[in-house]
Amino acid sequence: MEKIIVSACLLGEKVRYDGTGKSIEGIIGLSRKYELIPVCPEVLGGLPIPRPRSEIREGRVFAIDGTDVTDEFRSGAGRVLKLCLESGATKAILKARSPSCGKGRIYDGTFGGILIEGNGIACDLLLENGIEVYDENDYWRLNL
Repeated sequence: MEKIIVSACLLGEKVRYDGTGKSIEGIIGLSRKYELIPVCPEVLGGLPIPRPRSEIREGRVFAIDGTDVTDEFRSGAGRVLKLCLESGATKAILKARSPSCGKGRIYDGTFGGILIEGNGIACDLLLENGIEVYDENDYWRLNL
């Protein structure tokens, strides 16, 4: 069975910055076709649950309280890539707009809810290493 890395929050695990999950039944249903490997780059990087909301600004990641958490985000991204390589996973489904997992559009770093073009730290690293990345808006392509 093919393995896919999945943001743990999309499987309902309460790992988001605010201590919640974002369970997506369609993604959970993919377990009939794929082996789903849940990950949270932020937690893997050593950040707690809950934690202050973070956004990317000028290539670095800052928590809303001003703390630079770039190292934790990069560490977690590296651990997710390692899991991909060790498991043989060539695809990932990540949480949209997240500073770790966002693909294509992320928040602009002002904490004002403004979206800009860009990827999260983990998403970028996976893409750079040939991993196909989807999010909760386009994961359905995996069922084609």
